Amino acid sequence: MQDLSLLKYETIFHWIAVLLYISSSILFMYGLTFKKEKGLNSGWIVSLSGLIPHSIALGIRWFVQGHGPYMIKYEVLSSNAWICIVMFLVISRKISRLKAAGGIVVAVSFIAMTAGLFTNPDIKMLPPSLRSIWLLIHVLFNKLATASLLIAFSASVLYLLKEGKGEAQLFSLSTYMLDLYNYRFAGIGFFFWTITIIAGAIWANQSWGRYWGWDPVETWSLVTWLLLGFYLHMRVFYRWSGRKAAWAMVLCFSVSVLTIFIIPMVVESLHTQYFQ
Repeated sequence: MQDLSLLKYETIFHWIAVLLYISSSILFMYGLTFKKEKGLNSGWIVSLSGLIPHSIALGIRWFVQGHGPYMIKYEVLSSNAWICIVMFLVISRKISRLKAAGGIVVAVSFIAMTAGLFTNPDIKMLPPSLRSIWLLIHVLFNKLATASLLIAFSASVLYLLKEGKGEAQLFSLSTYMLDLYNYRFAGIGFFFWTITIIAGAIWANQSWGRYWGWDPVETWSLVTWLLLGFYLHMRVFYRWSGRKAAWAMVLCFSVSVLTIFIIPMVVESLHTQYFQ
């Protein structure tokens, strides 16, 4: 373990990132509401600027404790926010129309990050049972799944807002494209969630001698996976789209948040000891 005094700088950089993300969210909302491409572009640039101190903060913690930021709520919420914003920035760089989702993606991310800053930031060392490549794969793909589902959720919320205001109102992105992004990123999230479960089962067998034990988090992870699978099945074979699909995605995302963040906090399980 390195010098713990460095952690005071971690907190400072975290708060700088939060302030920049708040500014970015405001710019995104301005661009959406008034159909200002400049506002969306400015929001994207400020989000990228916020990612710099955010990355430094996570890097400091990683350097001090000697393992990745995935042991306690403080680290989990911040690293999840980081992944969500990185994925959004990379994808919206390639697909500029997706910048419209920035107001929701960045807002949800900085709210989660801020909540983490008010939890216990104490260093927790990595126990031997967690020193596995399968755990890293499990954690990484869970974060990627979260980011993908957040983008799908954002597209769904924008769809519902757009439909309520009418095609000519609010922002210029069409309901057709919002529905399409909802579907595509839900599919990506489902793929990542599948890898999460598989890697988690392999890691569980290494650590606890069984692939599946109906731990509450495992059970809810399976529920989330089945719900996402059902949603995608209904879209492909029963042509679900539009408002129905948007509300279904809102439900799927809500259950995923329950699985990842709420259940480990309130229900005693094997996962609880790693999410204090």
